[in-house]
Amino acid sequence: MKKHGIILFGHGARDPRWAEPFERLAAKLRGSRGDQPVSLAFLELMSPDLPAAVARQAAEGCEAITVVPVFFGQGGHVRRDLPEIVEKCREMHPDIAISCSTAVGEDDAVLDAVAGYCLRQLDT
Repeated sequence: MKKHGIILFGHGARDPRWAEPFERLAAKLRGSRGDQPVSLAFLELMSPDLPAAVARQAAEGCEAITVVPVFFGQGGHVRRDLPEIVEKCREMHPDIAISCSTAVGEDDAVLDAVAGYCLRQLDT
């Protein structure tokens, strides 16, 4: 079976607690993907960065990697910085199909889940 990794890409922060929801998301994905790799990567202030995460999944034998920006919107980091980093990763690993999705906050299902969360807060 072809190994297809997922890398959850976040901004990063100085406070390590900031990454806790990302780690929980990665754990949920790992639980549903069997032996298919799921990793975290960060733009700044935390490690690993995206090239290191891609290199690790390449070493694990991934033939394809999907980068998922865990950002609420398509700001400058997702529109400018991320494509440049992904292109460098493709150059470093030409035998691996590396794709990048849109920011998670651009998906209607994600927005529906957030709207539901907001409405539930009225009951507290």
